[in-house]
Amino acid sequence: EIEKFNHPAAGVSVVDAPDVIGMAESVMVALRQKPRSGIAVGLEMVKRGEASAFVSAGNTGAGMAAALMILDRLPGVLRPALAFVIPGFKGVGLLLDVGANPDCKPQNLVQFARMGSLYMEHMYKMSRPRVGLLSNGEEEEKGNRLVREAHKLLKTSGLNFVGNVEGKDLLRGLADVVVTDGFTGNVVLKLGEGIAETLMASVKLAVESNIPALATAFIWSPPLLDVYKGYDFRKHGGVPLLGVNGHVI
Repeated sequence: EIEKFNHPAAGVSVVDAPDVIGMAESVMVALRQKPRSGIAVGLEMVKRGEASAFVSAGNTGAGMAAALMILDRLPGVLRPALAFVIPGFKGVGLLLDVGANPDCKPQNLVQFARMGSLYMEHMYKMSRPRVGLLSNGEEEEKGNRLVREAHKLLKTSGLNFVGNVEGKDLLRGLADVVVTDGFTGNVVLKLGEGIAETLMASVKLAVESNIPALATAFIWSPPLLDVYKGYDFRKHGGVPLLGVNGHVI
């Protein structure tokens, strides 16, 4: 299979992992009953130092649970978080959590903000990244109980907290790190994917319907290709699981 892609097979090590964890399976049951799944085998390799990182396109819940069981948390981390790089016309930002923790406590959001800030400092060379809290209004008193209590903690956290940000501000570059609970973050992520796909398809359809002769040249012109690539979720599909003792994507 590797040779079909003109890649030197000698440079790749293949490790047998015959078990498969399905997308709809009970995570904990599957991990116990399928110890030789790709997820378990790959994470064990990271733990033993045989691999530098583990990347999976499989069951997200199983990947997170196995990472906690096999690699454990970093010291002091209450809950790991999935962090998504947000493309924007003013640069990139980071949204977390986008699915690891549907239910959160205020201190979890503060810790997400710390992990996200460190990530942006090291990966994007940002000095004191601006931290925003996702809410339904920019005013301090807006939001549900979780948001209001997290706001108070973030104000005294020592982080570069810039206050609440609304959904419309995620792509405007008002904050470098935006924190929320995993349920809300996952909804935002999926909505963004759908909007990007729909917008690109609508542009293509509109051009083809009105100026078919120029459609191909216009749609695939370098400037538009750059725009497409920037907002194509497939280009940003891998998200790091921050807070575990190993590199997991």
